[in-house]
Amino acid sequence: MLTDQVKENLNDAEGSLRNALHWAAKNERPIVCSVIADMISRIETLQTTDSLLDKLEKTIVTGKQIGRAHV
Repeated sequence: MLTDQVKENLNDAEGSLRNALHWAAKNERPIVCSVIADMISRIETLQTTDSLLDKLEKTIVTGKQIGRAHV
């Protein structure tokens, strides 16, 4: 589970990158926009993956508690 502090900083970083992408789209080479967009995507993927792993972990723990885990 990502801590609240990490989540907050990732959200701040994502916001800053989105702002940078906005300006880069007007003034920079396409590769710059592509790399910034990739960084945004990686942050979103990290948050989504962490959330899914939390749910999976909870399901496994719950299954073991009631004796139904088949992993």
